[in-house]
Amino acid sequence: MTLAPDLAPPAVTSPTAAEGPARPRRPVPAAAMGTALGLFLAARLLGAAAVALAAWAVGQHPVLLLGRSWDSIWYLRIAGDGYGRSLRFHPDVVHSDLAFFPLYPGLLRAVMEITPLSGPAAGLLVSWTAAAVAACGIYAIGARLHDRAVATALVLLWGLLPHSVVLSMAYTEPVLTAFAAWSLYAVLTGRWVWAGALAAGAGLARPNGFAVAAAVLAAAAYELYRRRGKVTHRLWTGAALAPLGWTAYVLWVGRRQGDPLGGYFEVQRLWGSRFDFGLDALRFVRHLLLEGDLLVFPVSMVLVAAALLLYGLLLADRAPAPLLVYAGVLLFVAAGGAGFFECKPRFLLPAFPLLLPLACALARTARARPWHATLVVGALAGLSFAYGAYLVVLAHKPL
Repeated sequence: MTLAPDLAPPAVTSPTAAEGPARPRRPVPAAAMGTALGLFLAARLLGAAAVALAAWAVGQHPVLLLGRSWDSIWYLRIAGDGYGRSLRFHPDVVHSDLAFFPLYPGLLRAVMEITPLSGPAAGLLVSWTAAAVAACGIYAIGARLHDRAVATALVLLWGLLPHSVVLSMAYTEPVLTAFAAWSLYAVLTGRWVWAGALAAGAGLARPNGFAVAAAVLAAAAYELYRRRGKVTHRLWTGAALAPLGWTAYVLWVGRRQGDPLGGYFEVQRLWGSRFDFGLDALRFVRHLLLEGDLLVFPVSMVLVAAALLLYGLLLADRAPAPLLVYAGVLLFVAAGGAGFFECKPRFLLPAFPLLLPLACALARTARARPWHATLVVGALAGLSFAYGAYLVVLAHKPL
């Protein structure tokens, strides 16, 4: 299958960070978005099939692996019984379910109440639906900044990342990305209330969801400066809404822990998660370089390094400021956080703007040499499916 028909239109100059949020253009064609969504869903179905084949080969059940493993178990328990469970391994190692934000288990509970689906099946339904919504939002941003060709490539690359198997699992990254993509699109099109409301939803999805609020607030501050304070009430409303979700949950956990401002961060510390500006990560990289380790850790190191490089390319391309802030905050938190080194690529899955330089390159290749682009996509797909199956079935490491 060649990508040429979908990657043919000429490029459109993208807005720069100095220009601020771009003005509305023509709406995104539904048919073109449908093509990109179809390619994304095909990629994820094939990825899930690879996991299923690997699971059956070792005598395991693929639905349970995809819908009830690692963090998914915590979310299912919260959905069923609410908050209040902790596992104490040591006075300084306590795993509390308060570390998990409430939007995803709330969605699980709603699906289980209105359908006959089991917990794992409900989790997969929520995640797959959110991933499709996220893919549409990513396409809309790519088409606005460039053209349909780049937008299609952007969605396809996101669906073929080495850790994109997580998009097919009962995890929160698809939900966060769905809220983030459409919030950023709302910022780029000047829909401030929608941008703030969606950013608030993102803040309830994951701890790093505040990156969306940071992007909205940065864009609002720039617009306020550019217009010398002469902005509509919609901008103020959107800016006020953006941080509410994340702030409300952090304060609720803090109040429950008896320390309104620090309680949530203490919960994270007892999980082994803290922010140390990358010192722990650097020590672990040194260990990998000198002593080596399981495949998961070197791959994680390479992917984080690649993300840093791609952010530099995104800066060089003068991407719009909201995308730079959003991706930059996600990258800063992932690279600078201590603990769970193997999970850092998953934390970066919502940072889809980092793929824009690669999407532009793939679109150019498809116009000049369609079969070369097809071979590149095929190679990426093979690596993604094989590595995803390895992560879920064989690695036995937290995703």
